[in-house]
Amino acid sequence: MKHAFQLLSASLLAACLASCASLLAPPVQPGEAESEVIARLGKPTHTYKDGQERLLEYMQGPFGQMTYMARIGADGRLKSYEQVLTSQRFASIKPGEVRKEDVLKTVGAPSLIQHFSATGLEAWSYPYKEDNAWDSMMTVYFDQAGVVRKLENGPDPRRMGNDNPKD
Repeated sequence: MKHAFQLLSASLLAACLASCASLLAPPVQPGEAESEVIARLGKPTHTYKDGQERLLEYMQGPFGQMTYMARIGADGRLKSYEQVLTSQRFASIKPGEVRKEDVLKTVGAPSLIQHFSATGLEAWSYPYKEDNAWDSMMTVYFDQAGVVRKLENGPDPRRMGNDNPKD
């Protein structure tokens, strides 16, 4: 009985270590074929054409705070795979210069779209983990021609607690 218990314990330990190792390993590697990427990651939430390359978008995470983009080269192989909802990526979106199509290729699809008839602006909201610490919401505003007019960052209202309960 003692031998069976030791064997079972060793098997469970090996299984746990193997699953931890697979969680820590990158899910895909540059050079893999697009079909391999899709087989490992599943169907993308969206796909975009960027010149001769394709972008496979994978939205995920709590409250949609993470979006990964797999860039597939003209040769059908993975060039890069990265989390795109970051302050650096949002900073590359320049008002007056960038259009909706560019925003989609930069940070992917928004979690929420709102229209403001008084201003004629359309707002795309992206919840993200700012600096890997704060639950934030970046909102990108477009004019009627689809050009970015402004960006607005603040705390994600869905993640804010009620610090002032009513009496």
